[in-house]
Amino acid sequence: MKRIFLSFALGAGFAVLAFPSAAVEINVSAAASLTDALQEIAHAYEATSPDRIVLNLGASSLLARQIEEGAPADLFLSADEAKMDSLAKNKLLLAGTRKSVLGNTLVVVVPLDSKLKIAAPADLASSSIRALALAEPQTVPAGIYAKEYLQKVGLWRKVIDRVVPTENVRAALAAVESGNADAGIVYKTDAEISKKVRVAYAVSEAEGPTITYPFAALAGSRHVEEARRFLAYLCSPPALDVFRRYGFLVITGPAATP
Repeated sequence: MKRIFLSFALGAGFAVLAFPSAAVEINVSAAASLTDALQEIAHAYEATSPDRIVLNLGASSLLARQIEEGAPADLFLSADEAKMDSLAKNKLLLAGTRKSVLGNTLVVVVPLDSKLKIAAPADLASSSIRALALAEPQTVPAGIYAKEYLQKVGLWRKVIDRVVPTENVRAALAAVESGNADAGIVYKTDAEISKKVRVAYAVSEAEGPTITYPFAALAGSRHVEEARRFLAYLCSPPALDVFRRYGFLVITGPAATP
């Protein structure tokens, strides 16, 4: 496996506003794939609340490790259940607040001007694809999902030597956008926000792994009431409509306790 790591800087881009003394900053550690939707949702929330939403965006594996090491955070929005399970095992979740909110699917993307055609998964093993960008497949949810899919269709051993692991799913997308990778496997939602790639193959829900995004408030939150309030907003119709617009699947059902 090629060990080429590509970094991708994510910025929340919030304006600095004057808040009443009672206002608090709600620190939200969230999967990189949620970036665009969360920025829009946070902006809408701040328009009706004195509180400020501070987004810490990155690979769920990195964010979970930061929380375990004591980094300040009020909410964790993970791209997979395993990272949330790890925090639950260490009693770092606020009891009763965990809920699987969103789903996603995988797609194979190529640069917009690429002539590559991928009519079936087996085409990923073509000699035309010399570099296949994935989020780090050992630790990062998007990469773990991609590896799981490639193993399921019998391709992992055929493509492993051309895999380019990246820091997170947005970095995998950036590798394809820049032409540093001939193709990449990312979430459908990431492909939809890019004007520099095209979807060469869409992995159906039935064909691909089950992708879920659990949300939870954290036991170490310094602003429990405010964190619960924003978490409720994230699960409300206005926020879910934004997630849908960005291509996420919305999961309904009762909250799960850690």
